[in-house]
Amino acid sequence: MVTKNDSLSGIHAPLVCCNISKSYGSVQALKSITFSVQKGELFGLIGPDGAGKTTLFRILASLLLADSGSAIVDGLDTQTDYKELRKHIGYMPGRFSLYPDLSVEENLNFFATIFNTTIEENYHLVAPIYRQIEPFKTRRAGKLSGGMKQKLALSCALIHKPVVLLLDEPTTGVDPVSRKEFWEMLRHLKSEGITIIVSTPYMDEANLCDRIALIQHGEILSVETPEQIIRQFPKKLFRTEIKNNLQLLEELRKNPAVESALMFGEYLHVTFKDDVPFSSDFQQIEPSIEDCFIYLMNKP
Repeated sequence: MVTKNDSLSGIHAPLVCCNISKSYGSVQALKSITFSVQKGELFGLIGPDGAGKTTLFRILASLLLADSGSAIVDGLDTQTDYKELRKHIGYMPGRFSLYPDLSVEENLNFFATIFNTTIEENYHLVAPIYRQIEPFKTRRAGKLSGGMKQKLALSCALIHKPVVLLLDEPTTGVDPVSRKEFWEMLRHLKSEGITIIVSTPYMDEANLCDRIALIQHGEILSVETPEQIIRQFPKKLFRTEIKNNLQLLEELRKNPAVESALMFGEYLHVTFKDDVPFSSDFQQIEPSIEDCFIYLMNKP
């Protein structure tokens, strides 16, 4: 096992993963995951369901042991320093995990108490979030809407002023307005110097992060800024509007001049072997993070 005293020594980033692997029986959920996150960075772990995001977050939160490799969070080893580590992190799991029969205020008070603090002491940190649900502070948590549950869970994860905030798919299943509000909250927290690691299956949210790690089948495909990942797309990308969608897609994939053809809503995204379309029906576009993800996923 890699330990804090060898290959991770001298690295002072708030979060460092080194060769983390984890299997469930014959299924390998994580394969030698290695990356680091800098202080005050908003870092995104981007990938579909089943990519290994939740397994990695549970390891980082000291709730699950890796089979091999090490993770250091705020200078603490997630395996050997787990008791102290939990005072330094805020963790918001993908599923709502607060007490549904306690009120909004009672949940927040409970989490403040177990970390030996009070709502008043760190109210300035949660205020922009908590003010939005404070009018409903006597309502039971289980009766809140999805967006309000999200805000309460984030407030509870922040009430002890963590150094590192781990957010596992926090915007899954919430409405677009709540998603937008949530990312605005994250930008505010970043300005407070909190290091944030957020996972999401939504490729459009990648552009809201300082840097991202694209993950699929437990492997990191790339770790860069969103802009760098887009710049590294190796081909010119074109699109054409779908008319006879499946028929056109099949024809393009059989055409020897076409390197790739993929369906994106009402359009087909196409690359050509010589970077030159054979018809004026194709319009050149800038690749999206999703285009880049699919290219890296299919790369030999």
